[in-house]
Amino acid sequence: MIDLGPFLLSFKLAGVTTLILFVIALPLSWYLSQTESRSKPVLEALTALPIVLPPSVLGFYILIVLSPNSAVGGFFEDLFGVKLVFTFTGLVVASCFYSLPFMVQPLQSGFEALNKHMLEASYLAGKSKLQTVWYVALPNIKPSLITALIITFAHTVGEFGVVLMVGGSIPGETKVASVAIYEMVEVMEYGQAHIYSAIMVLMSFMVLMAVYIFNHKQKKIGIL
Repeated sequence: MIDLGPFLLSFKLAGVTTLILFVIALPLSWYLSQTESRSKPVLEALTALPIVLPPSVLGFYILIVLSPNSAVGGFFEDLFGVKLVFTFTGLVVASCFYSLPFMVQPLQSGFEALNKHMLEASYLAGKSKLQTVWYVALPNIKPSLITALIITFAHTVGEFGVVLMVGGSIPGETKVASVAIYEMVEVMEYGQAHIYSAIMVLMSFMVLMAVYIFNHKQKKIGIL
């Protein structure tokens, strides 16, 4: 019988991470899309760093920063009683770092493609920057918004290196689907590993297909 616990934990982690990253990435991506600052390339490089860094490297440094012996980890444990390593909370923090570019980059591209006259008209109408972003910009970048949300969710579900480094494999707490597959292969339970892997492949394919179908429909609507 298939244990759905790791999948449910993966979906929970992905859902929480996606919501948090949307709140963080929205102002960041808007700023990057509008600024002409010299620091823009630096911020873009830092944001995109998790794409090129090996997950084990990123996971190692996150583990060091979040450990109880560090200033950050010690602060949260002493003040709030919250442990940031080998806990679900730690997985969320690590996932936010790892999946950040998958939320920021689609949103930034969408904002950069907006008609500038539309934004100027909103400002002339007395709308604030926040109102302009929420009521004017976001509704007009639906393909980019949907892509950012879905890809971030799917990417977080498929995490392995970072979550293993920071969370380990505690059933019901940090043992997500990717870690469960790794452990099955270690003990040569290939039958179970095949089932878990097939579910992940099918889910990933369906997510990508949904994104492409939605974007194609939006393009057709735009042409009409």
